Amino acid sequence: MRYLSPIFSFILIISLLFSCTSKENDNKDKDLVIEKDRFMYDIRINDFDVIRDTLKQGENLASLLYATGLNGQEVHAIVQKCDSVFSVRKFKKGNIYTKMFSDSTLVYFVYDIDVENYLLINLSDSIPQVTKQQKEVYIEERHAKGTIETSLWNAMVDNNMDPNIAIALSEMYAWSIDFFGLQKGDSFKVVYTEKFVDSVSVGLESVKYAVFNHIGQDCYSIPFEQDGIVQYFDENGKSTRKAFLKAPLRYSRISSHFSNGRRHPILKIVRPHHGVDYAAPAGTPVQTIGDGVVVKKGYSGGAGNMITIKHNASYTTTYMHLQRFAKGISTGSRVHQGQVIGYVGSTGLSTGPHLDFRVYKNGTPIDPLRMVSPPTNPVKEKDMPAFKHIADSLVHILQSF
Repeated sequence: MRYLSPIFSFILIISLLFSCTSKENDNKDKDLVIEKDRFMYDIRINDFDVIRDTLKQGENLASLLYATGLNGQEVHAIVQKCDSVFSVRKFKKGNIYTKMFSDSTLVYFVYDIDVENYLLINLSDSIPQVTKQQKEVYIEERHAKGTIETSLWNAMVDNNMDPNIAIALSEMYAWSIDFFGLQKGDSFKVVYTEKFVDSVSVGLESVKYAVFNHIGQDCYSIPFEQDGIVQYFDENGKSTRKAFLKAPLRYSRISSHFSNGRRHPILKIVRPHHGVDYAAPAGTPVQTIGDGVVVKKGYSGGAGNMITIKHNASYTTTYMHLQRFAKGISTGSRVHQGQVIGYVGSTGLSTGPHLDFRVYKNGTPIDPLRMVSPPTNPVKEKDMPAFKHIADSLVHILQSF
């Protein structure tokens, strides 16, 4: 047998030693795996026993604290401190609370006021600290589109979108699209922002811009700040805000159209119905479609509680069968577009709660659904270059999805 050279033997021994040391270190690393930090309400909870539950009927802050082993004096001091930050009487059944224990001792108590805000009771020091905190809210921009089959609301649901987007769109297009008269095949694209807390969506933050295709015509709504106020314009710089709203209330259905010969549901005779009936739940707010002055207010026979508003030299509107009038509304009152003037009712000759809405032009009744409303001021000429730069960019984005 040949002997190994001294140099080779030395290298072999060193290699074996290094290999053994590496294996030992690897084993030590496996034994020393560091637990990943876990946080809740910005508190590292790795070393805590965490209990989460919902507030039950009859429970309150005091009873929950007593159950953790705190004495009456301690509980009284904490409740008093809480009241200076957030009233314990506002604790709601069903809201989440969290208890964090260390060796069976309560260190933190957290009550979720709502999805974004919480009350934090810190018992880690001799003197309890009570603060109202806000969870970190993330805002994410999103794109969505849909086609109307039955209603805008259903289109939102069918496309897994927040139905509140429908409300935002109806307000954005209140002056240019009658959302009670949408047709099958109408479509929309919208860019909006959504709020997230703890990676969970907590709802719509805002609708930024949109395009609505109604009866084959694209209606853009582009935001632009002018004179310190953000307003919405179409792609050519014309205001989407018109002199009159398209409808005097939200989320109802048209139960009767403008007609020169309708059979009255109570009198059983055929006579003109020079208005549009909006069926809606009793108490639904009714708003004036434009600025003006109240020229008549009160009970008027078959019309029930009624308000008439003169908007200008040409246009007057009337709102009938109201349940009651809004506070501060009287003959001679000046009202502003979108202001609530009354509430849907069934006074006078009426078979159920609805609003009979009428429009007069130069004293002659006209169909409210066919009324053409002139736009308000467009983008100023000096601002057009800046507006076109923004509008072209947003239109391109809307056309790209």
